[in-house]
Amino acid sequence: MSATPSRTTTGTTGAAPPAPVPPAGARPARTRLRALRGWASTAGIVLLWYLAAVTGLLDPRTLPGPDRVLVAAWESIVDGSLPGAVAVSAGRVLVGAALGIALGVGLGAVAGFSKLGEDVVDRPMQMLRTVPFTALVPLLLLWFGIGEEPKIILVAFGVAVPMYVNTYGGIRNVDVKLVEVARISGLAGRRIATTVLLPAALPTILIGLRSALALGWIAVIVAETVGTDAGIGFLMAQARQFVRTDVMLVCVCLYALLGLATDFAVRLLERRLLAWRQAYLG
Repeated sequence: MSATPSRTTTGTTGAAPPAPVPPAGARPARTRLRALRGWASTAGIVLLWYLAAVTGLLDPRTLPGPDRVLVAAWESIVDGSLPGAVAVSAGRVLVGAALGIALGVGLGAVAGFSKLGEDVVDRPMQMLRTVPFTALVPLLLLWFGIGEEPKIILVAFGVAVPMYVNTYGGIRNVDVKLVEVARISGLAGRRIATTVLLPAALPTILIGLRSALALGWIAVIVAETVGTDAGIGFLMAQARQFVRTDVMLVCVCLYALLGLATDFAVRLLERRLLAWRQAYLG
């Protein structure tokens, strides 16, 4: 008596066929709705602000309406003060952030990969983490003067600390089973670090990058309001002296837009580097 070979059939099981995969270029209507919904709340806040201004609920000397802020922004663009200030501030953030990212990721990797590195690096970095970077402004001005160095160093400090914390924490929170599987597969040392630990820690590192760049913009705001002659912070300080609330609000909105653009760039980087990860979307 011969055994009949087992076969798996799909046509008689009654199972539903798999759902068709939408074209790569097609964007679902739900995604577009979410994008519009995200901006709708912001537009609603601006509309309420405008209505409060035109109805007289807000004093234009202390909080002018968005229409006056737009006029002040256009005037600053026409006379060239706003584009020049944006270029100066963005340059400081880019240079300081590059230094801070390199320092934070490097020290986080040293402390995360090695117990000796942890003993040497972690305690000083945890102490620096509790120091507000605003407290460093007088010292940096005393040591380096009012040039570019104190501003870039302050941005680098604000970026390096969260990058270190997230890099170190991301590496140490990797599932130990992944490391054991890598060792069974014949990997060791540097190969485990580059092919297992860093990729597994990448989501945490990118979260740290988002918060670090936000702190970088905060640091440059603080640096530019003291001992400087260029940048968005300097423009805001001048507006404060002449009681130009509309120009001050232009600077505040500009910082918000620049921070939003930076966060959007990191999100795009996350989508590219973490395409393999299935995340909870709510």
